[in-house]
Amino acid sequence: MARIKGVDIPNDKQVGISLTYIYGIGRSLGKKIAMDAKVDPMKKVADLDNDELNRIRDEVNKHMVEGDLRREVSMNIKTKMEINSYQGTRHKKGLPVRGQRTNRNARTRKGKGKTVANKKK
Repeated sequence: MARIKGVDIPNDKQVGISLTYIYGIGRSLGKKIAMDAKVDPMKKVADLDNDELNRIRDEVNKHMVEGDLRREVSMNIKTKMEINSYQGTRHKKGLPVRGQRTNRNARTRKGKGKTVANKKK
């Protein structure tokens, strides 16, 4: 397994796809990184030599990924919570942040349903 930015990327997948295992890299950015490193994005990771891997590592280092990106996202959320913006209060309460309805769904954010006495109508 190749290791890039502290993440083991799978050998049996194509370069463009296996780069998506790194936080902050999607499919389109993975293909772009492979192209910029002059590596065929359809090539399997197992078929790469050390020179190609080093070029890919250099390209990935140009982007904010993994720990730096996670830290920045969490700092942005904390800042919103500190200044009591609408999104910050939603984060504090554990409710959906981006305008979704909450009276029927939102179980991912709200957790398991709680039964309320005399709620039937």
